Amino acid sequence: MEAHVPKYHEWMQDPALLEATGSEPLSLNQEYQMQLSWSQDQNKQTFIILDKEMVVGDFVYGDPHVEAMVGDVNIFMNDLDNSELAEIEIMIAEQKSRGKGLGKESVLMMMAFAVEKLGIKIFRSKIGESNGASLNLFKKMGFVETSYSKIFKEVTLELQVTETRREEMLLLMGNQVVHT
Repeated sequence: MEAHVPKYHEWMQDPALLEATGSEPLSLNQEYQMQLSWSQDQNKQTFIILDKEMVVGDFVYGDPHVEAMVGDVNIFMNDLDNSELAEIEIMIAEQKSRGKGLGKESVLMMMAFAVEKLGIKIFRSKIGESNGASLNLFKKMGFVETSYSKIFKEVTLELQVTETRREEMLLLMGNQVVHT
């Protein structure tokens, strides 16, 4: 949502977050343009991550709850040879919300959404070799290393969605919708 852009832009001024996410700094106007393009691109999906402990007042569906924004999780479906493959990324930008399991929960929810709504069967994540937290997260979730780029200093991990994993994800998605 447009309301999320200023806080997101503030996060993306942090050199450590730029490095961890492999991003380039953008102007605020460029961030607004990016948000608009993402909202219209059917090959990209973004969920803004909220820390429910930071929501002011009652949670209202559709309210941007900017005060509780702590990161985002994204998928890209840009592989022209395989429409069942999506690249997935996670960012917990707020220090105070790291280590609470929000990254894992958000990745699992995005994967469940992508499996159920978009028919995704393979997830890929490209992570900088120095981003130990993300590498550990994805490996603990069952992702396996498929390649390494010396030039980009980046590890590529993948997860195949088996029928058992699909059922687990859909169960999780149902539970999260009820409990969140």
